[in-house]
Amino acid sequence: MELDAHMARLAASLRGLFEAVAPAGARDDLLSKASNVSLGRLGLTVAPKSSGGFVYEVTVANVDRAMVFPSWEHSIALRSVAAPEWAGRHKWADRSGLERLEASLDGAMPLLLGEGGAPLETSRANVFVVRGGTLTTPSLDGRILPGIARARTIEIAGAMGIGLREQNVALTDLLDAEEMFLTGSVRGIEPVRSLDGVELGPHSDVTARFAAELHRRWLG
Repeated sequence: MELDAHMARLAASLRGLFEAVAPAGARDDLLSKASNVSLGRLGLTVAPKSSGGFVYEVTVANVDRAMVFPSWEHSIALRSVAAPEWAGRHKWADRSGLERLEASLDGAMPLLLGEGGAPLETSRANVFVVRGGTLTTPSLDGRILPGIARARTIEIAGAMGIGLREQNVALTDLLDAEEMFLTGSVRGIEPVRSLDGVELGPHSDVTARFAAELHRRWLG
């Protein structure tokens, strides 16, 4: 569930944006709601009140089991989209702009390209590239979300003895990848089947190995 990690990230955003702390009782409410669903998505939205202080809302929604650690049958098609002003360090509650973008891509997921055309992240996940048996993922330079699943994947790479680089990559590097996968806290690890219409793989078992290990840690 990674509740403590998510609460720590929320606390960091509240400190950075508002010099505030997480509302009292939010963690206990999350735990209470979590007890009512076997496999689902928990959400905690915190917003400033006009009168001062903050208000929060906890939401829960069931998740299709087939979409959690999905098989290749449910792999992702990516479409690169220029987003030179993108700054995804914080997880914002208002996703309306991203949802409109997703709806415009005929079933593909947007891969956001920052300044200079550097691939950053998708509309809901961090990105990992497999080349030569080594993983590369964009660095935490303030433009991407410090994802919890991203952090766990980096830990798994260390435990497996697989090389990993956190650095910016070019779009052409992604198109030459042996494999690509996405990481997120709801769906875990998702394989990517294509980028801008170019089929990507899989050409090895790296994605499957990482998915199996993260599944074991989270779901047993």
